[in-house]
Amino acid sequence: MPFPSSKKSATAEEKSTGSKDFDGAVSAAVSKSAQAAINVKLTAEQKIEFYRTMLRIRRFEERCIRSYAQERKIGGFLHLYIGQEAVAVGCCSVMQENDQVITAYRDHGHAIAVGMPLNPLMAELYGKVTGCSKGKGGSMHFFDPSRRYWGGHGIVGGQVPLGAGLAFGLKYKGIKGAALTFLGDGAVNQGAVHEAYNLAALWDLPVVFIIENNGYSMGTSQARSSAGDLAKRAEGYNMAWDVCDGHDFYQVREATEKFLALAREKSKPSILEIKTYRYRGHSVSDPDSTYRDKAEIEEYRRTKDPIQLFQNTLVAEHVLNDALIEKIDTEAKEEAENSAAFAEASPYPTVEDISKDVYWEEDNPSQKKSQGRIFFD
Repeated sequence: MPFPSSKKSATAEEKSTGSKDFDGAVSAAVSKSAQAAINVKLTAEQKIEFYRTMLRIRRFEERCIRSYAQERKIGGFLHLYIGQEAVAVGCCSVMQENDQVITAYRDHGHAIAVGMPLNPLMAELYGKVTGCSKGKGGSMHFFDPSRRYWGGHGIVGGQVPLGAGLAFGLKYKGIKGAALTFLGDGAVNQGAVHEAYNLAALWDLPVVFIIENNGYSMGTSQARSSAGDLAKRAEGYNMAWDVCDGHDFYQVREATEKFLALAREKSKPSILEIKTYRYRGHSVSDPDSTYRDKAEIEEYRRTKDPIQLFQNTLVAEHVLNDALIEKIDTEAKEEAENSAAFAEASPYPTVEDISKDVYWEEDNPSQKKSQGRIFFD
């Protein structure tokens, strides 16, 4: 029961996930995690909303491809999350009111998963002042403090110490919560990552380090770049760890909830490695033709597409039907298209905006306490 796609304008992702060749046997195996306590209590409405969010992420990013490659409205880097949707949505779906989220530069999926609307996200990609970072951040710097979403960071592994800092802040203030700190498999060998692991273990910080292992550090496979099991490195810091499948939405929820509970209840850090896959290159500018072949990508699409798998499961559970699937898909495409129209119509930042949002005291002169000039012509 593939989700529908337009034969006239379907992307490679739409065509493959809508293919009759999709292996339904895999879907049956994936749905076993539906019996976990965290998933059994889900209502049909909640499941539909999670499915909708995953589809909105994909349709948004497919629209981003058009804006970047065909219309040339987006400049700079554009790191797509297509193929990894179940990870962000699954993890963020088990967050509680005091939990925090921080991630790296492949941040579109997480932003949508925590509830950020599409209009300011697309506007940010277009460099417009109506963007979530006022047009100054672009693809790698989505932020929304009101949703406890702290980016969006371009430096490989640079967000990991910040995630430990978020956890430290929670503990210092006596707030019962946890920090979900996402990183890619390409960041695991960075010194700052291990420094963060070390401090989190020494100070018993309520943080869950989530390694989104899509198999490739830019164009280098994990097998060629990182020795051993990535999550197992937690043993060197006496931290709990586990590995789960990122194409299985229910399994992601189950694994994430286990470690969030450990962080909230016992203030203990952990590492969760989530095996996933990206269909597109490291960024849109990556030709993606030298380090993996098309057959590898198609095999994952055919057997493990996270949206298709979850859709199949929900159809089997009598939560989704053909009419509802088509309605959700149509709405997701329309919302993505509307976000592009919003971005196109929005103004660019002014020259005067360059010096804003740099120093807090400059933006709040009545509360300035430092002396001297900050900006010089």
